[in-house]
Amino acid sequence: MNDAAPATTPAPAPRRARVRAPELIGKGGWINTGGKDLKLADFRGRTLILDFWTFCCINCLHVLDELRELEEKHRDTVVIIGVHSPKFVHEAEHQAVVDAVERYQVHHPVLDDPELATWKQYAVRAWPTLVVIDPEGYVVAQHAGEGHAHAIEKLVEELEAAHAAKGTLRRGDGPYVAPEPVATDLRFPGKAVLLPSGNFLVSDSTRNQLVELEPDGESVVRRIGDGRFNEPQGLALLPDGRVAVADTVNHAIRAYDPETGVIETIAGTGRQWWQGSPTSGPALEVALSSPWDLAWWGDRLWIAMAGVHQLWSYDPVAGTVEVAAGTTNEGLVDGPAAEAWFAQPSGLAATEERLWIADSETSAVRWIDRDLVVHTAVGTGLFDFGHRDGAADQALLQHPLGVTALPDGSVAISDTYNHALRRFDPATGEVTTLATDVREPSGAVLVGDDIVVVESARHRLTRLRLPEEAVRVEAVAHRTRRAATEVAPGTLRLDVVFQAPAGQKLDTRYGPSTRLLVSSTPPELLRGGDGAGSDLSRELEIDPAVTEGVLHVSAMAASCDDDPANEYPACHVHQQDWGVPVRVSSDGVSRLPLVLAGMDEA
Repeated sequence: MNDAAPATTPAPAPRRARVRAPELIGKGGWINTGGKDLKLADFRGRTLILDFWTFCCINCLHVLDELRELEEKHRDTVVIIGVHSPKFVHEAEHQAVVDAVERYQVHHPVLDDPELATWKQYAVRAWPTLVVIDPEGYVVAQHAGEGHAHAIEKLVEELEAAHAAKGTLRRGDGPYVAPEPVATDLRFPGKAVLLPSGNFLVSDSTRNQLVELEPDGESVVRRIGDGRFNEPQGLALLPDGRVAVADTVNHAIRAYDPETGVIETIAGTGRQWWQGSPTSGPALEVALSSPWDLAWWGDRLWIAMAGVHQLWSYDPVAGTVEVAAGTTNEGLVDGPAAEAWFAQPSGLAATEERLWIADSETSAVRWIDRDLVVHTAVGTGLFDFGHRDGAADQALLQHPLGVTALPDGSVAISDTYNHALRRFDPATGEVTTLATDVREPSGAVLVGDDIVVVESARHRLTRLRLPEEAVRVEAVAHRTRRAATEVAPGTLRLDVVFQAPAGQKLDTRYGPSTRLLVSSTPPELLRGGDGAGSDLSRELEIDPAVTEGVLHVSAMAASCDDDPANEYPACHVHQQDWGVPVRVSSDGVSRLPLVLAGMDEA
């Protein structure tokens, strides 16, 4: 018999309650499934990754590309489901989502959720957001923004091993069913330029090539590319006769010589630019981020860098690139170029005195003058859009992708999501509609008295006579429709949740590894707590006199492999911007959690 006191065993740490994944609901139904409706039960035994996206969002397109390798590598154990959650009214149209799934070569099932039902069930607050569900149907991780593919890859490997050992892993083919291919000469063309020969050169974006057409805009002369391009968009004639090409998904600028057929890279490394990367230097040594359009203005090539909400420029004499305008913050702020904010600039057009810009996410047309000051002609911000003509300060557009300078000093606007060609006249300050029923126009070229429109969703160029009178259109106005978060007046605790991936730690070698930037619309909403800092938690002071508004939050965190023996650890940047609609209420919350990576356990 042993009279010694029994040894005490430490109490196990409390386990966080597991959250069962809500069902997938979407009024628009399923795409890429061969007509079959899917339920969560269909994925039991597989790791499920939900990708909440909307097709206007450049960050969402980046995530689609980030996930392709993981999707292929784990195709027998992982299923990726796109949940399309619209921002703009046009994005709630089912056919527009079907088109976008083909346009951006999405090779997994997509749930069309026009009423944001599944978005609300999963408490999503931002595009893009990734939710990981384990083979037993429980939510195990959430990630907002870009740069998470490596973390999800590690988590997928852990889940595979754990559930294989447990007997709950099921391998097999996924539910993706490819759509039937459609025969057309162009497939979702992006931009066009008129060559000196009178022919058109068109970026045939979905087929990853350029196409030269005869002056009729229909007859194919030749196809150019042969695997060199990846979703090319903007085109611009260079002084030496070559054509600069925005090779968007390759994050590069190419030069194509129509005389010799030679294609060469003139800017970009082929890798995507991330915060902390160089913003100037030798053109072939500096990374770019989704260049979308190009224009020759002054003595250099200007680049609409949609991926980082900036304009860059390329100097062919020095062989260098540099940031020319914008801070990487997303929004609409005018002023000196270095201080201005843009939101996915996607179209450029040059005149002698102005560089016109289609700033798509703010549904705006803007311009830069010779003193490098940014101005807004039409548009108010990220959340207001529609189709309304009249005085420019009241007029509304919907996600325009192109601008074309006209001989009288006005500018034609490819008002993409309104399926319209619009016009802004600086002399009168008026916006009018030139044509309707042009399906998702993404650019236009002036040819004599005609304007040739790139009708992207009809896969063709359409020639229109420039009308002398405007088309009368019934005015409509919209705001981005997302449920507002009720917040209490006074102190609001903002917590950006970030958990470094397994085997990694925050990278503090060169100073703080995190960054937080907070602002609001209207600015009066915040009495305190706005501005930049390195802590991912902050106390905001909400003004009770302002009843509603939007909190703009931008967060970044850098993590590296945690292995002291590795002299050159792999490092990754995680970043996301949120626009959180809020309503001030005495019953509102006093803490606002935003998940950058991990799970909110507070």
